[in-house]
Amino acid sequence: MDDEMEGGNLGPYQDRPRTFPSMKSKAYAPWIFRVLMRINSRILLVLLLVCFGAIFYIGASTSPILVFVFSVCIISFFVSIYLTKWVLAKDEGPPEMSEISDAIRDGAEGFFRTQYGTISKMALLLGLVILGIYLFRNITPQQELSGLGRVTSAYITVAAFLFGALCSGVAGYVGMWVSVRANVRVSSAARRSAREALQIAVRAGGFSALVVVGMAVMGVAILYAILYVWFGVDSTGTMKATDLPLLLVGYGFGASFVALFAQLGGGIFTKAADVGADLVGKVEQGIPEDDPRNPAVIADLVGDNVGDCAARGADLFESIAAEIISAMILGGTMAQRCKIEDPSGFVLFPLVVHSFDLVISSVGIFSIRNKRDSGVIGTIEDPMKTLEKGYSVTIFLAVLTFGLSTRWLLYTEQAPTAWLNFALCGLVGIVTAYVFVWISKYYTDYKYEPVRTLALASSTGHGTNIIAGVSLGLESTALPVLVISLAIVSAFWLGRTSGLTDEAGNPTGGLFGTAVATMGMLSTAAYVLTMDMFGPIADNAGGIVEMSQQPESVREITDVLDAVGNTTKATTKGFAIGSAALASFLLFSAYMDEVAAFAQEPFKQVDIAIPEVFVGGLLGSMLIFLFSAWACAAVGRTAQEVVNEVRRQFIERPGIMDYKEKPDYGRCVSIVASASLKEMIKPGALAIISPTVVGVLFRILGYYTGHPLLGAKVVASMLMFATVSGILMALFLNTAGGAWDNAKKYIETGALGGKGSDTHKAAVTGDTVGDPFKDTAGPSLHVLIKMLATITLVMAPIFL
Repeated sequence: MDDEMEGGNLGPYQDRPRTFPSMKSKAYAPWIFRVLMRINSRILLVLLLVCFGAIFYIGASTSPILVFVFSVCIISFFVSIYLTKWVLAKDEGPPEMSEISDAIRDGAEGFFRTQYGTISKMALLLGLVILGIYLFRNITPQQELSGLGRVTSAYITVAAFLFGALCSGVAGYVGMWVSVRANVRVSSAARRSAREALQIAVRAGGFSALVVVGMAVMGVAILYAILYVWFGVDSTGTMKATDLPLLLVGYGFGASFVALFAQLGGGIFTKAADVGADLVGKVEQGIPEDDPRNPAVIADLVGDNVGDCAARGADLFESIAAEIISAMILGGTMAQRCKIEDPSGFVLFPLVVHSFDLVISSVGIFSIRNKRDSGVIGTIEDPMKTLEKGYSVTIFLAVLTFGLSTRWLLYTEQAPTAWLNFALCGLVGIVTAYVFVWISKYYTDYKYEPVRTLALASSTGHGTNIIAGVSLGLESTALPVLVISLAIVSAFWLGRTSGLTDEAGNPTGGLFGTAVATMGMLSTAAYVLTMDMFGPIADNAGGIVEMSQQPESVREITDVLDAVGNTTKATTKGFAIGSAALASFLLFSAYMDEVAAFAQEPFKQVDIAIPEVFVGGLLGSMLIFLFSAWACAAVGRTAQEVVNEVRRQFIERPGIMDYKEKPDYGRCVSIVASASLKEMIKPGALAIISPTVVGVLFRILGYYTGHPLLGAKVVASMLMFATVSGILMALFLNTAGGAWDNAKKYIETGALGGKGSDTHKAAVTGDTVGDPFKDTAGPSLHVLIKMLATITLVMAPIFL
């Protein structure tokens, strides 16, 4: 890729209009898409019909519930195709706009190909490691009775892992594919109407969201149905439906693996380019953001797509997959303990909830329509209010469909009112999601006091800006933790008092209640991802407008959309952290159930008064801080290379500032791409290797000291402490970074001296400090804590 970037013919630097020819000679698409495009359309239609027929046949052989799930997912794919055609039908504007967009698209696709090529090689290597471990591990008595041997279990887990990794990669590509094509159309629409630009950005994000959520649901459902039919589940002497979800954990691990490296690599790319461009361009040279004279500007715009869109698509895919699988495990375990005659409703409930998510989020997306406005900022409706109206519609429908789902699937004669308790658990989750979004908006939107106070601190210098930003980030952890705590306790007790008991009369619905609350929180995930994707698309649109020298009125529209996009990105990160906290709690509970099944003895609590267990907790907390440090340091090192390169070009090409010479954009893209691929390996390897090494070492120690469960207990403690530390650290990093960014945006509106003032320069410093916080370390952390939980689930047998 480096040769492509550096060898690209960028042509002579021209005066207005400035053109930016492609940095790559031909468009890139993954091989699977190239193969499909070469197939005759009629043959392709027949193949699709055969595939759909096979899927429905397997679903009908499993449960009518899966037929419903498959139907909704397939319909949502057709809706996403409609959204794609609608967006792509919009014009790309004048030639200078489309040429800049081509350069961004080619850079993003080139990096994506190289990055995911590296990730796929690592996934294949890890798959071989998992295969070796599973071939020599123990199996549970239930699996032995059902005829599931070590070899079969090993190959199923590895296949699920690779399938999850593949789907996560496709989800990332879909996120990037739409953003690099929608950005220029939003820029063009901004010349006519702010509302039209908003609608295009939302529908482009909606396409990605529907595909990502639909793939996550469809992938788990297909795996479950295939295994159900293959093993002849619930036939005499075979595996039970309640045991089947444990075979799906490899799928969640594969999704987490790809999401972590996508988030790390993309985050390092986007923020290193952003920091380098801002420090030299804004602070040293005094030129505006996204100015075409800045050699790092194309790298910055490419980073928005590979860091915010591709990585976030893989991230949300992993969140939904992990939550579905953990909830299926807990639902099956509870149904088995309660001796429920037909447990399929409790096992498949998560799939139905997310199927309804596709429906209600589609309604929310289509509720945002293009109303004519004058295009003047003072007369247009606030874009944030428009997005919030769509979210309110989605929330309202989520409450209705969640209640319907619980009555349909969770009603049982053993406890006739249990479904109502679980519906209330879902309501707790939905309210938690809404409150999380509101809290994140309060701390990161410049309409509210915290960000304005931070902006005011910039007027007294760079140091006071940093102090104010750090204190804001630390304070912002309090409310979310209180909300999460209240949600977990409320959902647990609602589930516990549902009336479901085991044979001994003990209440058993508590953990499943928390699982239902997590499903409630993620029941609007597709619309939340739509708002998240809106941010980088609007940011790119603003960059294209600035580089193509459009009128100031157009830039004002994209500036408003960009500021709203910063807020939506921050709020959706808060949402992701909250859902990660609840999902990690579920995965932790599923891990304890799995250890108990393998050890054939109860494993319900972890005693941190045991020295070794306490040490495991310390190691878990240390892992979070070390991972965050390495991620931020990676951005810093890469940004230094960008700063040096940009300074070199300004010195060696003095005509750049007078538009007489053209910057070498490709060189900066090449530097950031190669450095980010190298830098993502170390923190990612730390996350994968640490729990396995700790578990094996303490298992050996436990063997010689007569404590056979010591390894499992230490890993449980490590996971617990890492989850708690990771949630707090992610909240701090994401909120502080988002607040610094919007404090700068607030000053750029003309407040406190406006652009170019000393206050603005101090705010830019804060923004550059916050960049690796909010777009590299912070988002990677909530992926990390879920991946640690899925690793422990997959590797649990080797800790015993």
